[in-house]
Amino acid sequence: MSLAAPTPAETVTLLAAVAATAFVATLVWLALALVARIALRASLTLAAANAASALALTLHALRGVAPDALTRWPSDVLAVASFALLGAAVQAMTTRRLSWQTTTLTVAAVATLLLALPDGVDPRWPARIVNGAGAALTLVAGLLAWRQLGAAADGRRAPAALALPLFLLSLLLAARTVETFVNAGSAGDLRVPSAFNIACLWAAFVLVLLQNAALALLVLMRLVSRIERLLQRDPLTDTLNRRAFDQALEQAHAWLQRGRGYALVMIDMDRFKQLNDTLGHAAGDAALRQMVEELQPCVREVDRFGRLGGEEFCVLLPDTGIAGAALVAERMRALVHAAPLHWLEQDWPLSASFGIAEAEPGDANGAAVLARADAALYRAKKQGRNVVQE
Repeated sequence: MSLAAPTPAETVTLLAAVAATAFVATLVWLALALVARIALRASLTLAAANAASALALTLHALRGVAPDALTRWPSDVLAVASFALLGAAVQAMTTRRLSWQTTTLTVAAVATLLLALPDGVDPRWPARIVNGAGAALTLVAGLLAWRQLGAAADGRRAPAALALPLFLLSLLLAARTVETFVNAGSAGDLRVPSAFNIACLWAAFVLVLLQNAALALLVLMRLVSRIERLLQRDPLTDTLNRRAFDQALEQAHAWLQRGRGYALVMIDMDRFKQLNDTLGHAAGDAALRQMVEELQPCVREVDRFGRLGGEEFCVLLPDTGIAGAALVAERMRALVHAAPLHWLEQDWPLSASFGIAEAEPGDANGAAVLARADAALYRAKKQGRNVVQE
């Protein structure tokens, strides 16, 4: 028993279904961008990509009904634009950069190439150009997403798998390109009622859903990551807040039991109350931000820099002894002292006092090490400030 051959109505219906899905996705991304204000640039770019795809498929379905000038070249250019915009949106989500120049140049180059095709050219050539360009663009977007998301994986999730729909879409477009070469009767027209076109349209329908769902999940992950960061950061200086620093300290102390030591550098800005009383609290805030900026070059990627309260900060130095902590603290002291605060056309000298301590096997917890560093800081204050004490 043989299966019935596809009819033109089936292909047009599937084309309409894919276009409608892309149109709904456009509305969803617009709502995320304009109402929820989530990942504004990336969401708007994805809305544009889905809109271009919906319009391209709609015009493709109208070929033979509406004038060719409206349904052929515009449809092909919009299709390529949708793939280029998809790649730009992925870049915006994974690297936080949006490259309009690359997108514009790519679409312009393909549009010019399509326009330059001579009259009466084999109708498979426009399909080859559009599908080939789409396959390349989505492959590049998938590789970018795979690399960036894989590098950001934290062990709790596997975000690189979110690039899979892009690879599958690239594979589908490559298959359509190859089909125009191996099948002499192919016209590269999705309206043709063939088993291959039906399979491609069903695959496109599923991939549009998967692709938008995966990117929506990526946006959600970014939102959760941003919330987690806000919960862990001091809003004024962008250092760890007290709660997040205490968690990092206890984790470091747990590693101490496995032979991995650490040291603490306590930091307190000198005469901070006098600065506030003289220049105002805005100047005090500026002084704290400046001090943190001056100290950042001394902080390694593995270190943890936190604000404990007021003008008091602490740096956790994993795999560091008291001698290493002393060198770090002395460099910090010199940097702060060398950079006065410029405020209202006057310079206010800044300095800080430092207390250092090294974790010892007998310490019950991180709080014991912190208490020793705090005591050393108190001795530094008593010695006249702008000194390092252990």
